[in-house]
Amino acid sequence: MYSNGYIFRYAAILVILVAAILSTTALVLKPFQDRNDAVDKMQSILASAGFEGVDAKNAIELFNKNITNMMVIDAEGNVVDDYTADGKENSKAFKLNLKEELYKKSVGKPFELAMYVVQKDGHKVFIIPLRGVGLWGPIWGNIALKDDFKTVVGVTFGHKSETPGLGAEIETPIFTDQFPGKTIFDEQGKFVSVGVVKGGLVNQPVELQPHLVDAISGGTITSNGVGGMLKNVLESYEPFIKKQG
Repeated sequence: MYSNGYIFRYAAILVILVAAILSTTALVLKPFQDRNDAVDKMQSILASAGFEGVDAKNAIELFNKNITNMMVIDAEGNVVDDYTADGKENSKAFKLNLKEELYKKSVGKPFELAMYVVQKDGHKVFIIPLRGVGLWGPIWGNIALKDDFKTVVGVTFGHKSETPGLGAEIETPIFTDQFPGKTIFDEQGKFVSVGVVKGGLVNQPVELQPHLVDAISGGTITSNGVGGMLKNVLESYEPFIKKQG
């Protein structure tokens, strides 16, 4: 029979060995995980601007080919970094942690935001990354605007753990296809974002309908999260947008 001391030593050695193996594996796999995350991000950015046929094999090539520059914008709307070279996944804008920057904004600290510029069909499209909170965890995405900085070209959304068939529907065409053509400023030039409404868009006042989309049926909290995310992020770009006029 083994003594208690032997059992404890054996268990300790086993725990240390397993921890070392897991740590080494994580270090070895991290570059591959980072690359996969970057590729997923590129696919989402390009998809929001209407690019089709982008997959894991061609995402980096198409991203560097079609993204003309990647800007970092401060809270006053000034461009503080503008990256135009190849290897755009190495730019400050691409690596900017939106979650951290939005937290800085929430506590009144200086913050920075990213914007990606793409050339498509002879026109510039400006893509804004999004980050918010759904029912069960974070939600995110991208929204692409025409060069009038008002009209939506397209959107992509993603989530960590929203309910399948309900809140998770935010990343499906039934929801995202409502956004192209919507506008984030009203006719008087006031920022209004794009709202997500329950109960049917057709039941809303006609003058508000260009700025609204229908919520996901049964996914009210996630839909509200999308609406809140759009307003919180897009209003942060208002100083920059007004300087372009």
